[in-house]
Amino acid sequence: MSTDATTPLLHVVLYEPEKAGNVGNVARTCSVLGAELHLIRPFGFHLHDREFRRAVMDYLQGVTLHEYANWTDFQARLPQQARVFAFSTHATGLHTRAGFVRGDYLLFGPESRGLPAWLRDALPRLKLPQPGGGRSLNLAVAAGVAAFEAGRQIEGW
Repeated sequence: MSTDATTPLLHVVLYEPEKAGNVGNVARTCSVLGAELHLIRPFGFHLHDREFRRAVMDYLQGVTLHEYANWTDFQARLPQQARVFAFSTHATGLHTRAGFVRGDYLLFGPESRGLPAWLRDALPRLKLPQPGGGRSLNLAVAAGVAAFEAGRQIEGW
């Protein structure tokens, strides 16, 4: 995969997202980081929903947004050497040890159920540490934590 200055820092991928507010907040994170946002249908909302517009505010104009009909459509458009990391509470590898590089794809599942087993098991899996326990983080929070850590690893902030 090319890692020159024209390659986006990251790609954040949301598989079948359900909540407009979470997607809007992830879009804001992508805008701040210079990451591209990929949304894989079906969605649990419309991109014109009031909740989505409120969460994304004016940040969407700073985001390169890609939409896909389904996983197969997304996969068909991936660059040949793309590295896609599936984030899941079922993973054992920590995101802090991933060794991210410019252009990596960070994949997150829907809020209510996470990534399906067939998908997460086909990809390298990462998890966020949960030292205090709990089931999982909110999608927007998890994507933000992972994206900023990936950016830190890539750019050395």
